[in-house]
Amino acid sequence: MEHLQQLALASGLAWASGIRLYAAIFIVGLMARLGYVHLPADLALLEHNWVLGASGVMLVAEFLADKVPGFDSIWDSVHTFIRIPIGAMLAWGAMGDQGPAMQMAAGILGGAIAGGTHLAKAGARAAINTSPEPFSNWTASASEDGVLLGGLWLVFAHPAAFLVLLMLFLVLAIWMLPKLFRYLARIWRGLGGGGGTPAPAPRLPSP
Repeated sequence: MEHLQQLALASGLAWASGIRLYAAIFIVGLMARLGYVHLPADLALLEHNWVLGASGVMLVAEFLADKVPGFDSIWDSVHTFIRIPIGAMLAWGAMGDQGPAMQMAAGILGGAIAGGTHLAKAGARAAINTSPEPFSNWTASASEDGVLLGGLWLVFAHPAAFLVLLMLFLVLAIWMLPKLFRYLARIWRGLGGGGGTPAPAPRLPSP
């Protein structure tokens, strides 16, 4: 696997882990199992029946959980301790034939990418859930599904384009996260104070 493709795979798996961890594992593993893509040796376990079965079951569970306003934020909170370390492990495995130093660097950066993506997703969904209607939640969830599929396609079809878009996404996430957290903190203080009008939700860019 050429270096650019390998870098895109490591970054892409880390990024996707922060959005839809189980879908990313299942889709990439199934594509490799069917012979559409080639994975490094350290990621060959994604093609194993047990891994495909477990990730497939959890894919369905996550797909359903993500469509329920409120419960999706609980799911995201729990998965803070799952998405980030596994995102780092997947990035580590993607650089398996580049030596221990490169693998360690990929694991560190992969964890950071997965963490940034996860926090951006979880923060945005928590802000959306302050709205009483469910349609914005469903729209956001469906958009994330589409973005994941498009991102994974770019990883294998146009790795350079994916890496450029990933850099833009990370810059956007760094800009957006403080605004989201300030908004959510105001909501929390309003609830704790027994009243008050919540501040308007931050305007999030369209996916």
